[in-house]
Amino acid sequence: MIDRRTMLKGSAGLAAAGMLGIPSFSRAERSDELNILCWEGYNTDEVLDPFRAMHPGAKVRAESGTSDPDMINKLRAGETKVWDLINVNQPWAQNQLYPEGLIKPLDKARFEPFFETLLPEFRGPYPLALDKSGKQLIGIVQRFGPFSFVVNTGKISRAMAEDQGYKLFLDPGMKERYGVLTYDNWNIIHMCMVADLNPFEALNDPQFAKFDTAAKAIFGGAKLLTDDLVAMNTALINGEIDAYFTGGTYTASPARYDGQSQVRGITPKSGPAGGKGGVVWVEVTSAVNNPDPSPLASDFLAYVQGPEASKKVAFTEGTYNPVAQMGSKDVLDLFDKDELDAIQWDSLNEEMARSADYQIVASYDRLSDIYNAARRAR
Repeated sequence: MIDRRTMLKGSAGLAAAGMLGIPSFSRAERSDELNILCWEGYNTDEVLDPFRAMHPGAKVRAESGTSDPDMINKLRAGETKVWDLINVNQPWAQNQLYPEGLIKPLDKARFEPFFETLLPEFRGPYPLALDKSGKQLIGIVQRFGPFSFVVNTGKISRAMAEDQGYKLFLDPGMKERYGVLTYDNWNIIHMCMVADLNPFEALNDPQFAKFDTAAKAIFGGAKLLTDDLVAMNTALINGEIDAYFTGGTYTASPARYDGQSQVRGITPKSGPAGGKGGVVWVEVTSAVNNPDPSPLASDFLAYVQGPEASKKVAFTEGTYNPVAQMGSKDVLDLFDKDELDAIQWDSLNEEMARSADYQIVASYDRLSDIYNAARRAR
């Protein structure tokens, strides 16, 4: 199952991975060593260097992954002995990592004071940062964002796009006027919603048939297919297309930060995921159940809660995202007007209210087969 950042396979994030082969890890002096398996951003020197300066002589390394399952499978293959922290999207910690003993609980007393700095949606704390009993804190939340589709508001109004939702792409007038950003896992989620199906519930044969119809329609009407968000935003800006299927704050943010505010992530007003029309991803960073743990792991989790580190995490790697710590005035004040506009701060609250939590797609294997057949048929 590939996640939203598949397009970064050739990026600097993975260049770091190439330098970080497992044999290079030192097993001595674990008190001065920290190894982080993460999505891009946490692996940048901009984020890591201030922490290194706080711990002179410490070896602090981070490797960026290509998908949540890929990173989880590293731990399953025995790399719990390598990593100290893992940063993945919200369903995995509670549903797989913790039940399989791959991560361990955090010191709740140490991190509870940070909860008050979070946006209201994440206080309490956020349920998916806890184990299923609700008693153990198993991760810290930070980056997040609504993820549905993107339009050029100079061609399609925000109000119309929010009202029509994914049905916008079935309008005969939209044929050859949109692209598909080929993030397969997200495409499958959104094509379910086109077909009025909840992607997070198990489906039956008639529902698979509805999904098949929707997938063929979306691929059949698209002018452009690419996994390159820069190419997709460029096509949207130059008028080649008026919208693209699968996208949101994360993909629209680079264009918006360059002044192209007509590029806007859309969250439908309603939909089949418990009445929600959008889906929101939230990153959860957890302590790996390393048999020889580094004490720096908890220190790093505390460090990234701070204002300067939170801002750096939000604005790294050329794509920009809100962070849960923006509930603190000290963090929010670090963002200027253009940065807030890039992450659509003006509508974030209402978009979050319309979004269901990203979850594991219940019938993924069967849906993936149908999806790939429809894509090949195009």
